[in-house]
This record gives sequence, structure tokens and C-alpha cells, in this order.
Amino acid sequence: MPETIDVTWQVLLWVLPVMVFSGLVHGALGLGFPMVATPIIAVFLDVKLAILITLLPTAVVNVASIYNQSGFTRIVSKYWPLAGASLLGALAGAYVLSVVDASPFRLLLALLILVFLWTQYHGRLPRHWFVSYPFAVLVVMGLLAGFSAGTTNVMVAILIIYFLSVGVQRGEMVAAMNLCFLIGKLCQMVVFFVVGLMSMTLLLKTIPLAIAAYGALLYGQRLSKRISQQRYKQWLRYLLAALALILLWQFFTGL
Repeated sequence: MPETIDVTWQVLLWVLPVMVFSGLVHGALGLGFPMVATPIIAVFLDVKLAILITLLPTAVVNVASIYNQSGFTRIVSKYWPLAGASLLGALAGAYVLSVVDASPFRLLLALLILVFLWTQYHGRLPRHWFVSYPFAVLVVMGLLAGFSAGTTNVMVAILIIYFLSVGVQRGEMVAAMNLCFLIGKLCQMVVFFVVGLMSMTLLLKTIPLAIAAYGALLYGQRLSKRISQQRYKQWLRYLLAALALILLWQFFTGL
């Protein structure tokens, strides 16, 4: 069993500004907290430690992002198939990752993103599939998102593709994506406790980080009101393009 990891208060104090910045980004865009925080922290600390430190703050940010949107109960009841399927997909992806090389999956995901962006640009996306079979599409996209998370650690790309395809409003999109993120993060937290990597001491130490992230999230949500729906979708496409380039770089460099 792995040794339980702990950190000093000095390290957590250094991480605090990263939490604030990441919370601000997540509040403005409705996503991005772990994508911003984890790589920055991992530059100076171990990647595994960076993931553990951001567990509770990420979960708090996800909960707040869901709760602060209007129609919370309706969103949960509408998108539970997506969230539930993403959990099953993540378990399957984690198993596949444990027995085979993940590099081909990075390439496949990058190509899928590029194909989607091409179809969006040329207006050739078959949207009738999403309208004619809504429940089936939710389940399939959830499985793909979870599998992508399990094999490449990138769930958000599939979710963005889905929501840009069906054309939902930003508030609903943000809440539904964060519902999937939250379920994945809670499962990850449970696994880390079971295998002995995470301790209650470390979790309690990160409460101030979670509070700081939450405060920054609220301010970021105020800034998000200045971003139009069209500009927001444009930024999501830029994010997808950036993720595709990162995945291609990882594939061809073997990282």
C-alpha cells in the first residue's frame, strides 16, 4: 500500500495564490480549475501531491458552480444519465489504462477534437442525431467523456463537444459539466482514501485553500456576466484547439 502523503503549512501557503487564480478562471468560464491549478503546482511539487492538494478545492468549486446556477434540481434530473455514464466510462478507462499504453487514446481524442472543430467551422455537424435520440446521446457522450478521463485525464473536451453540438445556454452547460466533474472528483477522493494516499489530516489542511478558491470563484462568476454567449462559445473552441495541440504534443513526444 502506498505511503500516505502530507504537506507543511508553508507549502499550502505558497499554493494559496494558485487556488485564487484557478478559482477566478473557473468562475469566469465555468470550468478549468484543475486544468489551471494542477500543472502550476506540479512545476514545483510532485504531480501526485498536486492532485491531492487540489481534491477538496476542486470539489467545492464544482459544487458551487452547480448550486449557483438557476434550476439546480432540473439540471440534475436532466443530466444524471450523462454524469452516471461518465462514472462508468471513467472506471472502464482507468482499467484500460492499467493494462495498455494510453498514447493511442491521446491521438484519437486529439483527432476527434479536430474533426469536431472542422465540422463546426463548415457547418456539417449532424445535429439531428442529438435531437432525435437525446437519452442515448447523453449516455454515449457520458461514457466517452468518462473513458477519456480515465485514459487521458481529459474529460472536459468530450463534454464541450457535446454541449456545443446541442447548443444549450451557458448556465445550464456550466452546471451539467460541473456535475460530471464533481462525481469524478468524489470517486477519485474515495479511491485515494482506500489505497492510503489521502489522509483526513491532509484533507482538513486544504480547507483554507478550498475557501480561497470559493471566494475567487464568486468574483469570477461576476466577471462572467460580461462575457457574451457567442464569445463564451468561441473561447470554448479555442480551449478545444489548445487541448488537441497538447494531446498531439504528448503523443509525439511520448510524455
